[in-house]
Amino acid sequence: MDAKDILLDGFGRIPDEVTGALHGLTAEQLRWAPAEGANTIGWLIWHLTRVQDSHLAELLAADQIYVTGDWGPKFGLKSDPSDTGYGDSAGQISRVEPRSAQVLLDYYQAVHDRTVDYVSGLSDADLDEVVDDRWDPPVTRGVRLVSVIDDDAQHAGQAAYLRGLL
Repeated sequence: MDAKDILLDGFGRIPDEVTGALHGLTAEQLRWAPAEGANTIGWLIWHLTRVQDSHLAELLAADQIYVTGDWGPKFGLKSDPSDTGYGDSAGQISRVEPRSAQVLLDYYQAVHDRTVDYVSGLSDADLDEVVDDRWDPPVTRGVRLVSVIDDDAQHAGQAAYLRGLL
């Protein structure tokens, strides 16, 4: 197994987690929070998808699916490429209002498909390329992709936990 296969395996585990967290939920349940200001299932899945979409678009030097597909209005938002949910306040979390679980699944699936296609075409040399030198040590393409998997897994797990609380 090479590094690309490990990344594909990591990304391949997330769809089942996302689907399981969202399956059968109503729009109201997607916006439910266990306490005032806490994350909602809808926000968590929207956010993990936004982060993946924005990071992948940056690696591709391309537009985000969120913008090209005009996904924002389906979540009660504008299709702003800078709005990924990173650092959102309680008020900002509550503004994410997905129309349905299917909208979240459709957006996630579009981003996932693009990610798998991208990663499938990478070489070991591509994974070693520095893509962000603002950090010490500089971030390689491979490290950035691992970071996305880590973020996705954490937020999908949080969404599954919230589903259990419902």
